[in-house]
Amino acid sequence: MANAKVNSYVGAYANVGDWSLLPSQSKYSASFGVAGGLGFLYEMQAGPTYSQTRFLLDVGVGVHGGWTSFNQSSSAKMPIEKIQHDLDGDEFYYVYEIKDRKDQYTNLAVQVPLMIGVQHKKFYMLAGAKVTANVLTKAHTKANVTTYGDYVQFDPHYNMPEYQFFNDLPIKKKADASLNLNVDVSLEVGGRFGLVTDAVGYDVPKRKIEYRLAGFVDYGLLDIHKDRGLSFFTAPDHYNAEEAYKTTTMVEGLEMNDLMSTSGFAAAVKNLVVGLKFTVLFQLPEPGKCVICRDAYGSSVRSGRGGGMKYEE
Repeated sequence: MANAKVNSYVGAYANVGDWSLLPSQSKYSASFGVAGGLGFLYEMQAGPTYSQTRFLLDVGVGVHGGWTSFNQSSSAKMPIEKIQHDLDGDEFYYVYEIKDRKDQYTNLAVQVPLMIGVQHKKFYMLAGAKVTANVLTKAHTKANVTTYGDYVQFDPHYNMPEYQFFNDLPIKKKADASLNLNVDVSLEVGGRFGLVTDAVGYDVPKRKIEYRLAGFVDYGLLDIHKDRGLSFFTAPDHYNAEEAYKTTTMVEGLEMNDLMSTSGFAAAVKNLVVGLKFTVLFQLPEPGKCVICRDAYGSSVRSGRGGGMKYEE
């Protein structure tokens, strides 16, 4: 279009929101947590010169971080399948009962958004995709463990430290974890304010600053659950009755692998972030109209028009 006008902006953004991981076909419900990010962007605004409606194209890069957790309120029992024997030779199963388990994740990632949209007067909307490559993920797992002897011919034996039967013994584990590459579909809706103009001279382009505040939703298209082939628990397979007295080797040897690294956790895990975003944009310089154009003035003087002296720059 002959009367089309294109402006370029660079800027920075910050966002914060509620971060949830949504497992499907799992006995675990959605996680809860917080996430935030910082980044830089380039924006192109295009449209008719005097129109209040403009087309937007945004591309950027940023750092995204967050914390989230899964909580298991119900208990999970895991017997060692091999029959054990106590000091009297009686047979039993050594059983682990895991209660109040919590798997916490902290994550750091690089995010590249590509968004298109429209603005009209003070309002704007952007939609598009965000590609997220996870850089660092840490898993912190903690729970209370009760162990007891499930005897073949007797009632279960509880709370007997001399046999390594304990009630609500806390255990913790920290480990590295990983998440798959993710692609989110994103929607951002908000308002513009500020629109400050710096008057810096008649023949020098005027810089404009624009502020935005918006709500946004990011929903993952890909499964970020990276199956590392681990089981929920790994426990010692042998109970030594002679060494059991007042020790905790059976509990200390219990390994709780984080949920997102196990194969039986969920069929898929999707990402969801809902939050607020603040953006500041600075308009890049564009050619402005000059009052006295040096090139034109110099050309006129060099040609000798107007009876003046010739001037060579």
